Amino acid sequence: MRNYLFYSLRLTGITLVLAGIIFFLRQFAAPVWLHEKAGAVLWFFFILTLLSGLLTQYLLKESKENSVPILLGSSLIRLIASLGFVFVILWSGTENILWFVVDFFVIYLLYLLFDIYTLITNLHAHSE
Repeated sequence: MRNYLFYSLRLTGITLVLAGIIFFLRQFAAPVWLHEKAGAVLWFFFILTLLSGLLTQYLLKESKENSVPILLGSSLIRLIASLGFVFVILWSGTENILWFVVDFFVIYLLYLLFDIYTLITNLHAHSE
């Protein structure tokens, strides 16, 4: 239970930092390259990473032998959900498609780095 809470708090902290950066850029810098739906992308990845991370941690706790299929399945679910989200946003007729896609993948990569860091720290804790 403690691992789930610690994971959720770290993910919330990362999301708040990214939300603060987006807010700061919108208020003070007003960049053209920051898409209007960057906040929606951030919340999408927060929810997706939270759900998939908690599910992955639970499944890894239940079955350590199946760690590779669990991790690959989690990555595949995250990828399919991300592609579905991009499709829905682009299908709705948003403007500045290029900047949306660029902002989407920047946020995607930041959350992917968070997942990799979390995975490495979990593996390090289990190897001792």
